Amino acid sequence: MPEIKYEVVEKIGIVSEGNNGWNKELNRIKWNDREPVLDIRTWSPDHEKMGKGITISNEEAKALRDMLNALDLG
Repeated sequence: MPEIKYEVVEKIGIVSEGNNGWNKELNRIKWNDREPVLDIRTWSPDHEKMGKGITISNEEAKALRDMLNALDLG
């Protein structure tokens, strides 16, 4: 399996902090030299290891934002 290259282009923020030191973060990441995408996943403190996550384009982020804004999260 080929090595996956990534570059954290912009650290946007921490969504939640885990008890094990890993944080769920929202970042803009360049995967395998492609255009940067928004990415939500857990990261080790040194950013050397990562958990499973989700990447979304700007258009998908706008649609998600609109759906979240419509929710009553009380």
